[in-house]
Amino acid sequence: MKSLFDPITLRGLTINNRIWMSPMMQFSSTPNGPDTGTATDWHFQHLAARAIGGVGLAMVEATAVDPEGRSSEYDLGLWNDHQARSHGRIIDFLHEHGTAVGIQLVHAGRKASTGRPWNAGNHIEGQWDRVGPSSESFGSLPAPRELTTAEISSLVESFGAGARRAHNAGFDVLELHGAHGYLIHQFLSPFSNVRTDQYGGSLTNRMRFAIDVVDAVRREWPGDKPLFFRVSATDWLAGDTDDPRRGWTREETVLLARILGEHGVDLLDVSTGGIAPDAKIPVKPNYQVQFAEEIRREAGIPTAAVGLITEPGQASEIVSSGSADAVFLARELLHNPNWAQRAAADLGEPIRFPQQYARGFQRLVRASAGA
Repeated sequence: MKSLFDPITLRGLTINNRIWMSPMMQFSSTPNGPDTGTATDWHFQHLAARAIGGVGLAMVEATAVDPEGRSSEYDLGLWNDHQARSHGRIIDFLHEHGTAVGIQLVHAGRKASTGRPWNAGNHIEGQWDRVGPSSESFGSLPAPRELTTAEISSLVESFGAGARRAHNAGFDVLELHGAHGYLIHQFLSPFSNVRTDQYGGSLTNRMRFAIDVVDAVRREWPGDKPLFFRVSATDWLAGDTDDPRRGWTREETVLLARILGEHGVDLLDVSTGGIAPDAKIPVKPNYQVQFAEEIRREAGIPTAAVGLITEPGQASEIVSSGSADAVFLARELLHNPNWAQRAAADLGEPIRFPQQYARGFQRLVRASAGA
């Protein structure tokens, strides 16, 4: 039985606990000029605070491999070396404080060029054409242009180049964003992919882009570094709900997970949804854990659970029961960067903190020792 605070080793990397920070888009990169897509002081404090707070792994947000793959002009990018170097100070600081650092690569596809979710009033964002596996629109967004096979091959190589830059920058973990209705997921789901060539139709064809990307990334990403894949385990459409529309299903996810494992993926970061804006998703605590557990059991690959995981006992049960190998926290860490330290105190585990903050942790240490 594993503990939330047991280390976990994936390939050549040992992560000191199983409380991990999810990639969360901050829309705070430089939007134009030579520093477009680079990390800023905002990203530094965002990640550094959670490292000081004790997470074992901190993931940099969805980072575009191509300018047209951004959700907004304020997104991070990794299509040039200058962008990669901008993460150096962040990586060094997190390593100094015992936290592994990962980065998530993405292309937004038909969800690109949607802008920040708030209006700062100081910049009118530019717009660019969206692309996708098919010309199926997402909700009220303009329909994307269907990618040619040559463009698909070019994007596969862009993911590979992003992986090379991530390694050169010093990241420990790389994650591919194959969930939440972004481009890889768009190819997987029959809801958004109605192609009739080698990238559409059958399950084998719809999985082809994802597998091609994994192979391209594995050629560039070192063999001693783990590769994660974030997946939407279900679209919450036909097959998994009473919604008659055809979508990506949990059964297909298990099949994909087995194949991804054979191609060098080490862990699935298991989420759901994002392909249909009006899908009825039964959001509640642990609502996605069932999928992480099923994939782990049926595909024989490590998983991480995510989604409304807020309480230390809840997270501990997910790991100790074998439902998942780790938990990713997102919103909970936004309002409580020190969640991992509070969890350690509640669960009677040693608390990791910097000596500069020792005076603030004396009471927690005594409480934990007496638990």
